[in-house]
Order: sequence, then C-alpha cells, then structure tokens
Amino acid sequence: MRSFECVSRQAMSVARVPIETSDSINRRILEVSEDRIQGFHRDPIQVISDESGVERSVVVERIQAMLRGGVIRRVRQTLLATNLAKGALVAWQVPPNRLDDAFDYMFQQDPFSGHVVTRSTDHVTAGSTYKLWTTLKVPQGYSMEKHCRLLCERTGAEEFRLMPAKRLFTLGVGHVRRRGLPPGSKTDEPGQATEVALVSLSDHEWKILTALKREFDPEELNGDLWSQRAAEAGVSVEAFCRVAEDLNQRKVVGRFSTFLEHVKTLKTGEKVTRFNALFHWAVPEGEELRAGTEVGRHHIMTHAYWREGGPEFKNVNVMGVAHGRDKALLLEHKAAIDAHLDSVGIPVGYTNVFWGGRSEIKPSEISPFMYREWCESIGVDPDSMLA
Repeated sequence: MRSFECVSRQAMSVARVPIETSDSINRRILEVSEDRIQGFHRDPIQVISDESGVERSVVVERIQAMLRGGVIRRVRQTLLATNLAKGALVAWQVPPNRLDDAFDYMFQQDPFSGHVVTRSTDHVTAGSTYKLWTTLKVPQGYSMEKHCRLLCERTGAEEFRLMPAKRLFTLGVGHVRRRGLPPGSKTDEPGQATEVALVSLSDHEWKILTALKREFDPEELNGDLWSQRAAEAGVSVEAFCRVAEDLNQRKVVGRFSTFLEHVKTLKTGEKVTRFNALFHWAVPEGEELRAGTEVGRHHIMTHAYWREGGPEFKNVNVMGVAHGRDKALLLEHKAAIDAHLDSVGIPVGYTNVFWGGRSEIKPSEISPFMYREWCESIGVDPDSMLA
C-alpha cells in the first residue's frame, strides 16, 4: 500500500478543490475507483482510500467535488445486470431524417435502453447502414423481440439486430488507468470467459437491490453509505448488508464505481476520451471462446464479448470496445490485437471498426415492477409484452 497523502484539510478548504482528472491525487483515486472495487463492500470509500493511499477525508472531498463538477457522471453500486435480465446489444437501421428523434426517444423515454450511441464506419461496409446502437435490458419474463418491435413503432426504426452476449471476456472502464498504454499491452494469461446465467430473486431481494443500485448524491458519500438505503428498503443495516453480500456471492453484484463523463467536454476543458471504437472480428465457429479470451487479455479493452452479428455484419462473433484520445493509436491497438490473434493460430475472416459519435449513457432499468409501470404509462398492456 502506498503511504497516505498528507493533505491539510485547512489548506484544502481555502483553495479550490481540484476536479481535473489530470490532478495527481484525483488520478490516484480514479485509477482505483473507476473499476477496481469489485463486489459489495460495507465501506467502499475506505477501500478506495486503502487502495489509493489517499486519506479517506480527501477521497470523499475529491469525489464529491468531481461529482458536483460533472467530471464524475455518477457514483453507484453496479450490478451484473446480464445475470438479472435478458440483455443484448442492438443495432438499429433508422431513416436519416428520424435518427436524432429515435436517439432522443431511446435515451429519454425508454428506461430499459442503456448506452445510446450513433456509430459510423470509415468506409461503406457490412452493417454501416445501422447508425444507431443501444444496449437493452428487458426484465425476466418479458420479450426483447417484442420490446424492439415496440421501439420500432415509436421511433420509425426500420430494422434491428439483437445481439445477446453468449460469453463475457472483459467488463470494466478504467479510462484514467488506460491512458498511455502501449499497443499490444496485455496480461500474461488469456482472459476468463464468464457465462451469462439468469438468477431469480424474491420480491424482498428486489427491494433491497433497488435501493442498493440507486446513484449517490454527493452529500451521501460522507458517512455510512448503506444506512439510508437500508431504511429505504425497510430493513436493518445488518440485514441489508447480509442480503447484498449473498447477492454478491450469487454473482449479481458488480462493482462500486465512480463513472467518469468520458464522452463530453468537461467544465475543466478536459475530454477524458475522444474516440469510442467498437471492434468486430469474425473467427471460425468453435474458436469464439479462445478468440474472446485472447482479445480480453489486452489492457486497452474495456468490454469484450461473444456476440453473433449475423449476415447483417458478415457473421462477426467477437466484439469489443476500446476508448482513447487518439484515433491512430486506437487503430494501432487494434492492429496489435489482430497480429496477436494470428500469432496464436486464430484466423480472422473479417474485421471492422465502428466509431462512436453522439453518445448518452444511463443504467438500464431491470425491475419487472418498473417494466409493468412503464408499459401502462405508454398505453401498452404489460401482458402483451411477455415472452
């Protein structure tokens, strides 16, 4: 553990609290708090303090300041939503004159669409007419196909391609700690393939989970994080934490995370990332797992999955996301991954890059109770959406 930062509280109260991600103390905090605090912790702030070597009071002050300043977009306990609700990456073909309206509807009106991104390719290629991409979670018991058809009716989308994850190889963020990575940087061993398996919860567990995952206001970060959430769920703090720890064991809980605003220009003038690249690879049938673990071992990858792109995308089956400030450098990372796949004997029949444009991100709602309420609010019979 690094020695604790000696920061005078009195001095910090006089000076403006730095919110730039380039600030040395903020960088130390963010390198840990973005995606290193895995699972449920009774005191996640102390874990960040211990791992970063920054005094707890300073960790609280800096995260509060970055959250108020819009550098951090949200602070929350994430869930492994792929184990709680059916999910997919969805590519949408939308008439150009309807694209902005469709984007706005999915971001503002559909609580079950999470990441909403426009994407383009450098050249006209397979799937390049699919300009709108979203992540979708539909609560257990309901149909993703029906949900997408409903969104087509509401937005004017003409076609969609559902691409559920068959395996997960990498799932994280860590934009700050990925800065300056050399192309080809990777772990000594291949990544791990994680299966997607739905877990059933009781109404009592859903109630606690709903309180657990709600975003934190800056004021909530100074003190016991879970007392108010336990009261919200109508249980004691001890009972709340026991259920959260059990859900963690059942692979339902993700990480405690400070999410950076990584797409838009910040008030500080910084831009955490400038380019968001979705990489596609088509590997032979039977090689998906091996290829995914080889892609997932590369440090630049924030996400890597086995997804089936189908004929619309020339049957790509391994996908991943990488972010960076320099497009040419991201392409160097991609070339290094391609070369590595070749070196371990995995042929790639086709590959492509879809670049992110306009982007909005929100957590997808996964509660079956919320799904019924949403359907009723837009005049749709919830039972008509059952799988």
